[in-house]
Order: sequence, then C-alpha cells, then structure tokens
Amino acid sequence: MQWSKLMEKIYQFWGSIAQMALDGLDYLIVVGEQVLQLILNVLAQLGVPEAQRLMVAYICCYTIVTLLILFLVWRMVRRRMRPRKKIEAEPPSAEPLADSTPVAKPTPEKPDVEVDVPALSLFDRMKAGLAKTQNALLGRVDALFSGASAVDEDFLEELEEILITADFGMKTTQLLLDAFKKRVAEEKTEGAAQLRIVFKEEILRLMTLNVAPLDVDREGPFVLLVIGVNGVGKTTTIGKLAQQYTQQGKKVILGAADTFRAAAADQLSVWGERTGVTVIRHEEGSDPAAVAFDSVKAAVARGADMLILDTAGRLHTKVNLMEEMKKIHRVMGREIPQAPHETLLVLDATTGQNALVQARLFQEAVGITGIAITKLDGTAKGGMAVAIGAELGLPVRFIGIGEGIDDLRPFDAEMFVDALFENH
Repeated sequence: MQWSKLMEKIYQFWGSIAQMALDGLDYLIVVGEQVLQLILNVLAQLGVPEAQRLMVAYICCYTIVTLLILFLVWRMVRRRMRPRKKIEAEPPSAEPLADSTPVAKPTPEKPDVEVDVPALSLFDRMKAGLAKTQNALLGRVDALFSGASAVDEDFLEELEEILITADFGMKTTQLLLDAFKKRVAEEKTEGAAQLRIVFKEEILRLMTLNVAPLDVDREGPFVLLVIGVNGVGKTTTIGKLAQQYTQQGKKVILGAADTFRAAAADQLSVWGERTGVTVIRHEEGSDPAAVAFDSVKAAVARGADMLILDTAGRLHTKVNLMEEMKKIHRVMGREIPQAPHETLLVLDATTGQNALVQARLFQEAVGITGIAITKLDGTAKGGMAVAIGAELGLPVRFIGIGEGIDDLRPFDAEMFVDALFENH
C-alpha cells in the first residue's frame, strides 16, 4: 500500500513537470508567433514582397536565435575561465601550514665555480659564419685534391662543379680554373697540400682589388649613401654601422630618405634610439632629396663626423627612380664637396647569383663604390663574395656573419680566404 502511494506521488510530480514544460512550450510558441508577426510587419514596411516575406522572417528568426545561443555559450566559457585565471594568478603562500611537519633544511651546496669562457676572436667568428660555405667547398676540394693523380680535364671538370655549387658563378669559376691550371703547369705543382695552397692563393688574387679603403676620418662629415632592394637587411646594416662608428668615438647622424616604404623611417628611428644617434626624417611620401638636404645640413651644423643616408629599397633602373637618385647626389654635392663619398650596395648572400645580378644592375644605374654582404652565416653560397670582386671589380666593404651587433665586420679578403680553407 505504501509503495502504491509513493509511485502515485512520483507520477504526480513528473506529471506536473511535464505540464510545466508544455505550458512553457506553448508560451514560447505564442512569443515566437508574436515575434514572427512583428518581423513580418517590419518587412512589409520595408517593402519586401509578400511571397518572400515569410522566408526572410524565418531567416531573421534563425539568425537571432543563433546569436543568442552563441552569446550564452560565450558567457558560460568566460565564467568558467575566470576562477582558473584567479587561481593561477595567486602566488603560492610563502608561510608554512600550521600543522605541517617541519622540513629538514637542505644541506647548502658548494657554490659553482665560474669558468671564464674566452670570447671568440674575429677569425673564429668569421670561420663560424662561413661554416656552411666551407662545408660545401672545403671537404669536396680536399677529397678531389687528395685523390688526383694529375690536373687533367676530369679533375678540372669536377672542380668546376664544386665551385659552381658554392655559387662562384660561371665566369668567376672559369677565371679561377684557367689561372689555377696555368700556374700548376708552370710550377709543376704536385701533391694535395701544394695544390690546395695554389688554389687558395688564386682565389685570394681574384678578390684582391687595387681599391682605396674607406677614409671615414676625412675632414668634414663623411657621407655614406646606402642602397639596395627591400629585404636584404639594409636598415639593420645601417644601424649596426652607426653602432660601430659611435663606439669608435665618432658622431653619427642617420638620414631616413626611404620615404617610399611604410614604416621605414620608424624602423630607422628605433635603431637611432638603440645606438644613441640622431635620425633626420620627414613624413611618409615626402621628397627623398628634401630629407637628404636636411640631413646634410644637420650633419654640417652639428659637426658630425659621419652621415649615413638610407634610401628606398628598389632597383634603380626606371627613369623616375634614376632621376631621384641623381637629385639626391646633386643636393648632397652642393653642401658637402664630393658627397656621397661612398655608395654602398647591400646584398643578401642567400640569394647567390641573383645578388650578383642586382650588383650589376645597380652599378650600371647609379655607380656603386662598395658592397656590403649580409647573412653569409645562413648560406652555403659564400662564393658570390669572390664573384663580385672578380666579375665587377667592386670591393666588398662589410660582411654580415651573424645576427649580433658585432657580426657586421669590415671585410678582409685574406682573413676571408683563410677562414674558408681552415680545417675544423
């Protein structure tokens, strides 16, 4: 009997729940019909055709319901995330619990002995930066020389393949092979060690140009005009040069004449703040020659030792760009005799022979006096540094062998070749 009464109460309870659900559903249906009718009235006022009005009303209702569901889900997720963030944000209590067992103090360890790690020399940094090129060249050259019985056509053909792989280029490779073959025949060179010495000396001879070094200690501001396409590391090179010359005690001013690329002046200003040098800049889209004029005036008025001028990163082969560069030259030359004293082209070593093509185009267009090669540490195409001197007769002024501020170094051909052929 008691069991029957209990079941009856349970049925009554679930019956009331079901009735409430039905009543709620009926209410929602009524509200839905009212909302639908309201939307239909609005659509009628907006001029929606009667045949399409109901379909548009259903789409609107579906959109509203979907947005409400997404809003509720977002609120639930946000509410669940809040306590977790608070827990994570609370710092661990430093005080021990009152009822915790005392923990024995750990035995103090002996202090570690600091070992002075010697700083890498310039030669070691050069060798590390050329590691990829060295791996692509030196091992194969040594294997070829060690197994060669004579410098014959097969030998020269394999050596040619090695040089082209290291991006020496076809013309430079042919020059090097002809000189190497001639000297070996004249001196009757034999043995892997002697062949290696001759080969190394011939590479150095191709890179040794009768070109005057940079005279940045001249009287009055030394004007360095920097050009190059976008992405080669031009602005970074300028910043590193500013840092290095500032550390040498020189007063440096930077000119942001690249008014074409968005945020180019901002990027140069960051380097100016980092190195503590003044940056002369105008608004984006301004006349680059006007920036050059103000930069030269500021360098003279403030007694600067050096002015480094950034320019737009485009190939200067079109007429308007060529005229722009001529105008910059005229403006600077009127204020400072013979300015710019150096037109430095920045090239990306990872582009290999494409960099050589860029150098040739720029040389024909604006007259380059020097090259800066960046990212040598990230490529096995270091042979292009040899090709630039051999084919274009242009001196490599600086090379980048790392990302550090001191890894942009004045180029030394002899050190370059020594690092290239130094065994690990």
